[in-house]
Amino acid sequence: MVLNPNANYTHRPLTQKLFSVMVIAMPSLLSSASTPFLPLLALPILYWATTLRKRKPKETNLVFYVHDNFAGDDTSAMTVAGKDGPTTSILEFGTLAAVDDPVTEGPDPKSKKIGRAQGLYINSQLDGKGLYLVFSVIFTDGEYKGSTLEIQGADPFSVKEREFSIVSGTGFFRFVKGYGIMTTEFIDIPNLRAILKLDVTVRHY
Repeated sequence: MVLNPNANYTHRPLTQKLFSVMVIAMPSLLSSASTPFLPLLALPILYWATTLRKRKPKETNLVFYVHDNFAGDDTSAMTVAGKDGPTTSILEFGTLAAVDDPVTEGPDPKSKKIGRAQGLYINSQLDGKGLYLVFSVIFTDGEYKGSTLEIQGADPFSVKEREFSIVSGTGFFRFVKGYGIMTTEFIDIPNLRAILKLDVTVRHY
């Protein structure tokens, strides 16, 4: 198989690249007398490539709530490093925290639990008023049980609405891309407790 050296394959979607390669390769595969079984192997791959190209992504909207508790009997987050060690407040620049927050259908902490938000926060704003988030929303119940969403982005929490990225996913959300809007439903700064509303829109196959 010889590819066209002048063709630009770099910026095409994966399925388009595969389709182009298969079209170029097919004549040599079909004419090869020494490999009689290759056409049988190549045709299903070509069928898959052409079928997937025609599929349109689905759009899904989800709203859920993350309960972020650095104190109390239901503590779900803790600082692990900072300028004064693990006792440093997450509100100070440079502090790193690990979280395993409950995710619920509604804002009430007693509403149905549908997952966990597990990952890291780092205070990345010099005045202490902004976090960098990277965490997984792991669905443990409901329609998306067993699936995950990977969230990444800035959280300038003094702003009413913050936009973040959905960079990947698993299960129902394979090949997902999207964004979300985060708003603070409740905050208790002295005790470092908050309830966050995440309104997520994603596209996936």
